[in-house]
Amino acid sequence: MLTTADFLQYTQWSGIATLVFAALAVLGLIFKWGIRFRLVGTTGFMLVVTAGLFALSLVPLSRTVIPGAVRYTLVYDNGSTQAVISTTPQITTSALDATLRQAASNLYSFGRLGSKTENQLTIRARALIHPEPGVTVPLYLGQVKRSLVSREDSNITVELYPEKFAQLPKPTA
Repeated sequence: MLTTADFLQYTQWSGIATLVFAALAVLGLIFKWGIRFRLVGTTGFMLVVTAGLFALSLVPLSRTVIPGAVRYTLVYDNGSTQAVISTTPQITTSALDATLRQAASNLYSFGRLGSKTENQLTIRARALIHPEPGVTVPLYLGQVKRSLVSREDSNITVELYPEKFAQLPKPTA
């Protein structure tokens, strides 16, 4: 996976290419070359590419990896205080705990909106079960709450629902 240092290096090369195209565009305008307006367009495009690469060099792209966590799918996110993830029905309690902690870390963002009464992000985990053919029921297995204010939240609370785990289908060997 590309790192922020890689994007910074690409930004430098793109910046140099932008300056070269800008110089060619100025020369084209001075000497009235036939491709002068294409060079101006290319210079503008290179400015946009350079700005994008620079932005990617500032923001970390890595995700938190917690041992024991399984893959999850983000099902619902209101961009504020609530999100729902979906896991496999074969998940264990320890794997769900790790998965909820990983989701809490990965879904944290400075841009989430909170209020004075609700300043925590709540992520609920669900699995889909099929009690009979043609019927699908979402089964909520647990939730995690974390602060919207601090990225390094030491008060993450994970709540698992053991009675819901009893409703999950038993694996067949």
